[in-house]
Amino acid sequence: MSYQACISCGRKYSVDDVVYTCKECGDILEIRYEYSVLMDKLKRSSWKNLPLSVWRYRDFMPISGSSKIISLNEGGTGLYPCRKLGSILGIKNLYVKNEGENPTGSFKDRGMTVGVSKAVELGVKMVACASTGNTSASLAAYAAKAGLSCIILIPSGGVAYGKLAQAIIYGAKVVQIRGNFDQALKMVVKLSEEHKEVYLLNSINPFRIEGQKTIAYEICDQLDGQVPDRVIVPVGNAGNISAIWKGFVEFRTLNLINRLPKMTGIQAEGASPIAMAVKKGAEFIMPIEKPETIASAIRIGSPVSWKKALRAIKDSGGTAETVTDQEIIEAQKMLARHEGIFVEPASASSIAGLKKLLSYGEIDRDEVVVCVTTGHGLKDPDTAVKYCEKPYEVDANIDSIEKILGLSSVAA
Repeated sequence: MSYQACISCGRKYSVDDVVYTCKECGDILEIRYEYSVLMDKLKRSSWKNLPLSVWRYRDFMPISGSSKIISLNEGGTGLYPCRKLGSILGIKNLYVKNEGENPTGSFKDRGMTVGVSKAVELGVKMVACASTGNTSASLAAYAAKAGLSCIILIPSGGVAYGKLAQAIIYGAKVVQIRGNFDQALKMVVKLSEEHKEVYLLNSINPFRIEGQKTIAYEICDQLDGQVPDRVIVPVGNAGNISAIWKGFVEFRTLNLINRLPKMTGIQAEGASPIAMAVKKGAEFIMPIEKPETIASAIRIGSPVSWKKALRAIKDSGGTAETVTDQEIIEAQKMLARHEGIFVEPASASSIAGLKKLLSYGEIDRDEVVVCVTTGHGLKDPDTAVKYCEKPYEVDANIDSIEKILGLSSVAA
């Protein structure tokens, strides 16, 4: 019912083949299904009665045995109507899909539950990834749950301590290389190719995408079968925007929804090869050798899934935009202070992008918009502390507190 296929030449591989790129043309792979078979299966399934989670959509996954599933109860994250923030920005129907509610605090858990389950199904004993932070935290947790050895390559500098602490506490072997994420990824890919006992779980692995596509499924189910006009997603390595689009397309193919949303990708100004390609109408990206942004989770200059992302944006009639670090921090504060949702800087880029696109008239103010926020704010608390107001320091008496609050003293 399911198989792996090259996104360019279409060459097929079994779902049990350990292959990360096409042996014919070298491009990346995706999981495809025999949808007529899947449609018949769904008619006999009670999946709609299950609680909202990644594994509610078990029938849509390329994992053969339920006994192999490694889960930490991921998915089922909130879809919040943001009326106060929407009013400030001038948009009537704004929702935030808060992926920071996942077990390790980011959307990566959706892909990792499927990826690590596949690793267990294949019988591998060691898993690996390169990471700017969230992938490492997630893989380390799921590897620990599965009893697998885990090796993680991180770039020198720029990994938020909240994420690094997770990888370490879960028992992963963390190796910091003198280089950036793109260099770390090349190294871990080579490692997995030369040592078959090492199973790669970056988003180049198509099983990761299968878990992440459930964001789209959940949005549709949380909106009672309705589809938003637009979904706005932070873009780093570009796996997530590709995955979410795949989810919507699959639901449409299976006649579970009747239309598709526009996919909109947001990148930090200093790490924006996909947004630049979209703006130029180019079919290829120009990698950025030294990407720079405060949003470490999307500080990636040569995204692996760029081709999938460009197709998702083009096929959906969407667009892409860049935002500055200052705009990201401002959006992070706005979401926290008006809606009570604390997200890491990369996550806030979707809000910053929405604000900019509204000002340009690119987004109609009557559109139903879902902004995906990808990681919890406690992933990177140092940034929040650095760019917010500092605590007051006063003497231990009530007069000092009243003065700060602008309250009059009450006579004893």
